[in-house]
Amino acid sequence: MNNFEFSQKLEKRLLEFAKKVADFCKKIPKDSVNYGFTSQLARSSSSIGANYIEANESLSKKDFYHRIKICRKESKETVYWFEIIGYHNPTLLEEANVLKNEAIEYLRLFSSIILKLNN
Repeated sequence: MNNFEFSQKLEKRLLEFAKKVADFCKKIPKDSVNYGFTSQLARSSSSIGANYIEANESLSKKDFYHRIKICRKESKETVYWFEIIGYHNPTLLEEANVLKNEAIEYLRLFSSIILKLNN
């Protein structure tokens, strides 16, 4: 698989992840505690893919690097919100953990890309 094919596949995968997270957010009870957490989770999880698309369309290596760092940051934040939501909503813990593990995969992937760019 070449870089272009990998990028296209990852863009699709990140889009599907954002959709799954949006569906998950709809299941979270609407109360004062969950409201802010759910909103933050929806934003951070969808931001991963949006910033990855921006990275792929970047005009310079510096811009690409910056966008990939944002992807990593948003992946890390998404993991954080899944931890909190899973804790406050034990009935959703299993599904939260599955999605959290996918976010961890993205975190590792973007960390690896950053490491390679630094070398």
